[in-house]
Amino acid sequence: MKKIVASALLALTAALGAQAQQKPSLVQPQDKTQASPRLTPVQERAKRLSDQMVRDLRLNNYQATKLRAINDDKVAKMAAIEQKYASNPKLVEEQCLGVCKERDRELQSVLSNNQYSAYYDARSDFYKFDKDFAARSASYMFVNSVQNPAPASSRGATISPATPKETPATRSSR
Repeated sequence: MKKIVASALLALTAALGAQAQQKPSLVQPQDKTQASPRLTPVQERAKRLSDQMVRDLRLNNYQATKLRAINDDKVAKMAAIEQKYASNPKLVEEQCLGVCKERDRELQSVLSNNQYSAYYDARSDFYKFDKDFAARSASYMFVNSVQNPAPASSRGATISPATPKETPATRSSR
């Protein structure tokens, strides 16, 4: 009788072990060797503006996706204008307002009439929100670059004192 019970337990254990091995794991281990993607300052700027607009205008997923694509393009254009004409703030303002008008036309086809009206009424607030973030991030990047300057070489070289060379004065003192 003990042999029958032992063989039944052994068969049951083997069957459960085979069944457990066949089930695929639902949880996949995360690959920790890959770096997490980082956003560039322009992408971060576009993301913050888009997030604010999605919240304020109460957009659905489709509209939010379209808005993010539009803002990625327009913020990149505005950042290029700001960099190119940094010495002429009046021209920067004029050019950026032209880009904002492009965004207005594109958003008209994405938003409902009520949403577009709300956007149109608040677009100066969105523009100010974007400009304030750009100014804060630019000053942060400047301060960070001064406090933590990049190395002289991109190959990881460091600058250290040179070894003293032998001069005629050091030779004669020997």
